[in-house]
Amino acid sequence: MADPLPRAVTRLIDELARLPTIGPKTAQRLAFFLLRASSSQAQTLGRAVASLHDGIVTCGQCRNYADAEPCTICADGERNAALLCVVEDPLDLAAIENSGGFAGRYHVLHGAISPLEGIGPDDLTIDLLLERVARGAVGEVIVATNATIEGDATAMEIGQRLRGQPVRVTRLARGLATGGDIEYVDAATIAQALEGRREL
Repeated sequence: MADPLPRAVTRLIDELARLPTIGPKTAQRLAFFLLRASSSQAQTLGRAVASLHDGIVTCGQCRNYADAEPCTICADGERNAALLCVVEDPLDLAAIENSGGFAGRYHVLHGAISPLEGIGPDDLTIDLLLERVARGAVGEVIVATNATIEGDATAMEIGQRLRGQPVRVTRLARGLATGGDIEYVDAATIAQALEGRREL
């Protein structure tokens, strides 16, 4: 049976479907949106994708992606250099930064320990984190890994590796979401919220 679509459209659908969270139907919708869009709009998107890696560096201090070395966060003298938030990936950093609730610096691990995926501690930037702490400027390390088995394993590894260092190691609190009803919350989250309770 012949393919009813032009090869260029099929190729675009196949490439789009390889992206995370994009299934075949979404890939088709995106491809046809671009086909119906003006040629200049499609070309602008194409140039943005083609030049994505041009000019992007990995910050030598925090390991975040940036336009320059050091990144704007590490170069900001107003930030608290003694407070270091460790995250799994740059998207986690962006989420914390967008909250406006953190004025320290960051360290990006670029993943989490996952034996099933063949990712061990040496595949992450934990050694670089230890070097930063060893320099003595960090007073507290906030481990902000995800609340998953992999995130917990990574947090435990970091905690063990920092044991004996003159630095306070904390973990992000877990619990109830603002605006949520307790009756709809799962048991593990309720248990974590009770464990992490604090004085009023």
